[in-house]
Amino acid sequence: MLETRNLTSGYGAITVLWDVSLTFRQGALTAIVGPNGAGKTTLLRALTGLLPYSGEILMDGKPLKGKGQSKGSAKTWDLAAQGLVMVPEGRLVFRDMSVEENLCLGAYPERCRADLAANLERMYAFFPRLKERRRQLAGSLSGGEAQMVAMGRGLMAKPRILLIDEPSLGLAPVIVNEVFDIIRRLKGEGTTIVLIEQNTRIALSVADDVHLMRSGKVILSEKAAGIDLDRLHDLYFAREGTTEGASR
Repeated sequence: MLETRNLTSGYGAITVLWDVSLTFRQGALTAIVGPNGAGKTTLLRALTGLLPYSGEILMDGKPLKGKGQSKGSAKTWDLAAQGLVMVPEGRLVFRDMSVEENLCLGAYPERCRADLAANLERMYAFFPRLKERRRQLAGSLSGGEAQMVAMGRGLMAKPRILLIDEPSLGLAPVIVNEVFDIIRRLKGEGTTIVLIEQNTRIALSVADDVHLMRSGKVILSEKAAGIDLDRLHDLYFAREGTTEGASR
């Protein structure tokens, strides 16, 4: 469903990703792990049109493009309208807006607006705590509650492909478990998910496919069920030599 071919991207003159070629299978949860600076968030930003890139990004076998475009990089809002949605690292809620207003912003794509009320109730079923705080300013929430708002806002856009960046970052273990219970439920419903996560154990517990990145390159691609966690950690921390793009 989603594929990159020789994707290279970065920030100005600084290249962060180097010729990254990946396939994200429809209906599968793909975990991308790696140390800080590996290029994981840069990959998601390139996928969602927030960064320029060379190479190709394809969805349903066709190059991504914006509304009315015959070529060139698609705009972020066009991609959201097509069902490619990101839940960003650090939550990034609109602090001076209520919980419900934040959620409603996720339904901005035209195809989502008619179902706004039903989708709101679905989010409150996913996150009962948010229903209790629906009129509360998002800036007054705890970190875990803000993460729930960010995830709910993304789900309000009715994603075909959901990109989630570091959902466990800075959260207490009990809240991490709650968030990953939701991720498991979404996976069970058939949502295609790309998950960036530094907690390798919890990432592997939900993943179908795993890619390990380091220094802007993919150094390991395997099915989650076949991964040896000790070997993964050796590669993660550069404790053994690797063959670039290694795969079983």
